[in-house]
Amino acid sequence: MTKLMRKLLYATLAAASLAAAAEHEITQKDRAFSQTELTIKMGDSIVFKNLDEVTHNVFSVSPGMEFDIRRQAPGQSSSISFQREGVAEIRCSIHPKMKLIVTVKK
Repeated sequence: MTKLMRKLLYATLAAASLAAAAEHEITQKDRAFSQTELTIKMGDSIVFKNLDEVTHNVFSVSPGMEFDIRRQAPGQSSSISFQREGVAEIRCSIHPKMKLIVTVKK
C-alpha cells in the first residue's frame, strides 16, 4: 500500500467515525429537562443548554457513565460524549426533581 493510499484510508476512516457520531440537544427550562428519556448510540454526545433563568448542575453517578458539568449558568452549554453502552440517570443537584434517563446502545 502506498503512502498516499494509507493517507486516504485514514482520512476515510476518520470521516466515517465522525459521521457516525451524532449530537443531541437537551435544554433546561423551567427547572426541567426538555426530555425525560433519550436513546442514543455509543459515541454520540449530548449538548446540555441552560435556557433557564437559574443555574443548574447536571451530573450522573451511574456506574461507567459518571460525569459532572458543575455549575452551568443561564445561557451556557456543555457537551458530554457517551462512549459505553448502558443507562445513565442524569440529574441536577440544585433541582432534585430534574431527571433524564439516557440509554446508550451499540
